Amino acid sequence: MSTAIYSHADCIRHDMGSWHPESPARLQAIRDQLILARIDDYLEHRDAPLADLADLERVHTREAIALVRDNVPQQAGDFYPIDADTLLCSSSWNAALRAAGAAVAATDAVLAGDVRNAFCAVRPPGHHARPSGAMGFCLFNNVAIAARHALDVKGLERVAIIDFDVHHGNGTAEAVGHDPRVLMCSFFQHPYYPYTEPEPITATSVNVPVAARSGGDVVRQLVTEHWLPALHAHRPQMIFISAGFDAHREDDMGGMALVEADYAWMTRQIMAVAREHCGNRIVSCLEGGYNLSALARSVVAHLRILAELE
Repeated sequence: MSTAIYSHADCIRHDMGSWHPESPARLQAIRDQLILARIDDYLEHRDAPLADLADLERVHTREAIALVRDNVPQQAGDFYPIDADTLLCSSSWNAALRAAGAAVAATDAVLAGDVRNAFCAVRPPGHHARPSGAMGFCLFNNVAIAARHALDVKGLERVAIIDFDVHHGNGTAEAVGHDPRVLMCSFFQHPYYPYTEPEPITATSVNVPVAARSGGDVVRQLVTEHWLPALHAHRPQMIFISAGFDAHREDDMGGMALVEADYAWMTRQIMAVAREHCGNRIVSCLEGGYNLSALARSVVAHLRILAELE
């Protein structure tokens, strides 16, 4: 079976201004690097559908959904600020629906056995979006929406969410933190945006703060000592990845020091867990990553492993 990549032109049309690091150029850089690395033809390209309101409402309040839907500017070039870093343009509603819709459609395809696993090359990202509202470049929480779909619609009993973005996925933690069916594993630079206070490690919450300038040695140790035992104990029936690549040493939006080989190594560990416990079922969704070259190279490293091209 193949690895699917979900995306849509609507995700490029979401534009928060030429100054904004979460730019349409991120998806263009990924697309170009996939071609340059000669792996594009090995992936099954699929258009992201629009998410249904019911998909969003499994995670977000109706007020949070309306905040986005009802404040999208009518004129191209106009912006509506949700916060200092999160803006709506005339294309933002459709882009957000495509991003969440990609995660849901990828979940369905993987569960149906149509594809081995899937990567959603979408924006806006999602892991800061709280049940009560958008924040931190994120409008809706794509990974949490997909996980809820797997549990509440498709009938799975246990899933895991793995987040390797440099920033803590506070929205995801809030959305799934009290659900014993969901194990969340992450690392995040601390102290750093969104300035979440570290919490104790539990059976379903393994979110490990790390210091600035931490590199692959630190991350590999915490994955081995904390993530993997928790994942094997939880025995997930499906794994979701919040795939942020802003912990790369070339990315000025963070202060960590990962390189492409570290993302490939993490992906191998996740795939080994998926082979043992959930029939290889993985859906990965793009989160951060703002140095265009480092982002694109890291996505290629991630996809080489997902697609078993090495």
